[in-house]
Amino acid sequence: VQLVESGGGLVQTGGSLRLSCAASGAIFTINAMGWYRQAPGKERELVATITRSGTATYLDSVKGRFTISRDNAKVTVYLQLNSLKPEDTAVYYCNAVNYWGSMEYWGRGTQVTISS
Repeated sequence: VQLVESGGGLVQTGGSLRLSCAASGAIFTINAMGWYRQAPGKERELVATITRSGTATYLDSVKGRFTISRDNAKVTVYLQLNSLKPEDTAVYYCNAVNYWGSMEYWGRGTQVTISS
């Protein structure tokens, strides 16, 4: 499985971005897809995940501001980022997990920078 992210960039505080991640390869094995982020000097953290059936979970600090969605036909996951804050600045990584939880896949990451 290969994951390719797009949509990062530089925006001002309060702005919005939409990240996309398209999967290819053995896509029929994928269940959960999601987004992690890693800021400089910090550990990678889970931002949001969504199962194939549409159940979503979020990091507490992004609830109400970020929305995860997916298109199962296109095997693409999206992350809508609204009301962005400087502390949201990070490299955002797409993640996918197979049905058995035995394989995990990562994209290369896309930079999101919020200016104050």
